[in-house]
Amino acid sequence: MNTDALRGHMDALLLSVLEHEPLHGYAIIEALQERSGGALSVPTGTVYPALRRLERVGYLTSEWATVGGRKRRTYRLTNSGRTALAGERSAWQAFTSAIGSVLTPRSDAAPDVTTR
Repeated sequence: MNTDALRGHMDALLLSVLEHEPLHGYAIIEALQERSGGALSVPTGTVYPALRRLERVGYLTSEWATVGGRKRRTYRLTNSGRTALAGERSAWQAFTSAIGSVLTPRSDAAPDVTTR
């Protein structure tokens, strides 16, 4: 999937992946890919700046941990992050409903019978 299509949704995706457990950056990327059935292959150059930004606004905290013998920064959702995730989910439902209303064919629409 084109990463441009993800613009504006990355925060919600990252917060959602971190909802149930803290993860290090590479594990977050793997979780996005796994949970999307392989459709999302997000580059590290997109994920890490977003994680740092979410940490700056207080939605995530991080700490260094040793994972598999390597030191890695592990990210955890804060209470503010949980609130933000709930808002993102609500906004996503409203967005998909509105777009679906436009894209779904109407059954009462008259067929186009114009001829030239």
